[in-house]
Amino acid sequence: MDENNEEPRDFIRICTEKLSTEEVSQLVVSPSCGAVSIFVGTTRNNFEGKKVVHLEYEAYVPMAETEIKKILTDIRQKWPSVKHMAVYHRLGLVPICEASVVIAISSPHRDDSLDAVKYCINTLKASVPIWKKEVYEEEGSTWKENQECFWKKQKDS
Repeated sequence: MDENNEEPRDFIRICTEKLSTEEVSQLVVSPSCGAVSIFVGTTRNNFEGKKVVHLEYEAYVPMAETEIKKILTDIRQKWPSVKHMAVYHRLGLVPICEASVVIAISSPHRDDSLDAVKYCINTLKASVPIWKKEVYEEEGSTWKENQECFWKKQKDS
C-alpha cells in the first residue's frame, strides 16, 4: 500500500477513563504528515477566586458523538489536507491537572492542523451537549454553561 494514499480516519471517544495524550496523538500519526497538533484541556484549581476541587462532566453521549462528527466533517471541508483526527472527552469526575478533553489532528504542514485543532475545541465547546460541574472547596458546586454555547443563544432568542 502506498502510505501517501492511506485513508483519512476519525476517532471519537467519550468515556469515564483517564485520558492519555500519548495514546490519542499516536492515533493520528501518518507517514505523509509532518504535523500533529494537540489540544489538551485540563482541570485547573481555581475559578474567579474560588478553589476548585475537581470537575464533573455529563453528556448525552449519542448526541455528543453526532455533534463531534459534524465538527470533523466541517474540518475536512475547511482544511482538505487534514489526514487523521481524534477527539476524546472524559465524563464523570476529572481531578485537578487531569485531561477532560484531548484533540489531535495531523496534516502535511502545521498551519492546517493548528487551525483545525483551534476550530475543533472552540466549536466543541459551543455546540456539543457536554455539561461541566465545578466542585469548590468551600462554596459547594456550580453547573457551568460554556459562554459560547449555542443552546443558551437559542433559548435567549
